Amino acid sequence: MSGMNQLSVSQARERLAAVIEQATTNHRPVYISRRGKRVAAIIDAAELDRITELAEDMEDVLAAEAAREEMRATAQEPIPWEEVKADLGLS
Repeated sequence: MSGMNQLSVSQARERLAAVIEQATTNHRPVYISRRGKRVAAIIDAAELDRITELAEDMEDVLAAEAAREEMRATAQEPIPWEEVKADLGLS
């Protein structure tokens, strides 16, 4: 299994424990292929959590940039934080 990072579905099925061990020990994905095309990957759960957090952070960055662009395009002023809190009944 050493150095292998892509297996067919049948190979992965036969060696599932070793595939999981490789993915979690090396912290690198093991790709599963069907007819030569990657269809899935087995990765360390902690790595998936890290990737998910990064993706969520990037979504926030992109949403903020879209909001800033909308404000520039419409010449709107930002709503003061104190006003937002008052509108939400938080002040």
